[in-house]
Amino acid sequence: MNYILFDGVSRDSLLPFTYTRPVAEIRIGILTIREKWEKYLGSTTSTVTEDYLSEKFPMVELEENVMLNASYLPTANLVEMVKNLQPEQAVFYQDEPIAFYVKEGQEVDFDTYDVIQYDYDVFNVKNTWDIFSKNERAIQEDFELLTKGRKSQAIPDSNNIIAAENIFLEEGAKLEFVTLNASGGPIYIGKDAEIMEGSIIRGPFVLCDYATIKMGAKIYGGTTVGPYSKVGGEVNNSVIFGCSNKGHDGFLGNSVLGEWCNLGADTNTSNLKNNYAPVRLWSYETQGFAKTGLQFCGLMMGDHSKCGINTMFNTGTVIGVNANIFGSGFPRNFVPSYSWGGSGGFTTYLTKKAFEVAKVVMSRRNIEFTEQDEKILEHVFEETKEWRKSY
Repeated sequence: MNYILFDGVSRDSLLPFTYTRPVAEIRIGILTIREKWEKYLGSTTSTVTEDYLSEKFPMVELEENVMLNASYLPTANLVEMVKNLQPEQAVFYQDEPIAFYVKEGQEVDFDTYDVIQYDYDVFNVKNTWDIFSKNERAIQEDFELLTKGRKSQAIPDSNNIIAAENIFLEEGAKLEFVTLNASGGPIYIGKDAEIMEGSIIRGPFVLCDYATIKMGAKIYGGTTVGPYSKVGGEVNNSVIFGCSNKGHDGFLGNSVLGEWCNLGADTNTSNLKNNYAPVRLWSYETQGFAKTGLQFCGLMMGDHSKCGINTMFNTGTVIGVNANIFGSGFPRNFVPSYSWGGSGGFTTYLTKKAFEVAKVVMSRRNIEFTEQDEKILEHVFEETKEWRKSY
């Protein structure tokens, strides 16, 4: 069977992260949503997404296909239902399709389908804050999926370990004189990842392949550090997609960073309002501040955005793609894509300058800034012009 992941109605509520990737490429837990589905199904997948993303993330359609809503994460019950789908059948959760069978070129009319309601536990990512608030569960499930029947690399004797049975080290993982407490959830250390000496880490925690925790870091549970990222200081219940840096002291809590982000030394995020009220977060979908229902919510930062040293972010701040923030004081809690400045005001960060930086930053990881990447980011620049009118 050919499986195709589609963005679904949640795409806009997952901006700014879905400006530069399909929903399927969001990382939560250890794996991206696509990687989870591929592991469970034992099959590769392709994508239906926005037209401007389709060159980089193309769809592969065969004679028989199952379409999967990428905002829904695989669970045992859902995977079984997906594998058993027959022609003209669909799985719905309430009024939303999760999966449906379609033949090549077929016009889909759900009125003619045999609709099966999904009545089991739903695990989905509908809003940006779900990425960190549901990350503990995602880590637990990915840990079980990836480590079942496998043996961890040996943990060096110099480390201080609690609940070693909940810790898994992939080949090449390096750590010495580190405290790992996995009594509250699993700890997964990826291939050739490194935790430098003096770090203190509580599970559930993920350090993906080739990522680094700097000396003396303090990491609390529910945190994922994506591939090739570097993290220091204090981090709590946050998800870093990959190739991003928070290399120095400062606090990051209840937050999500996209790819190719950099937080300057002593950057701090507030994750709790002074009056302890529930946090509202900017919504691209409603063009206003949405209720999260959360007391703790920090920073949402899109791909390629960066901030200078000593930057302070208010509770519930949303930063778009390719923003560059610096200076004293708190910037406002919604900063549009391609913004340059800080609390004193912003100007437009022109693509020529932004792309020059992107090429240098990506080359440091031996990754090319491709023509596809440039086209995607050019489109984001044009699509987000309306948010910069207030400058």
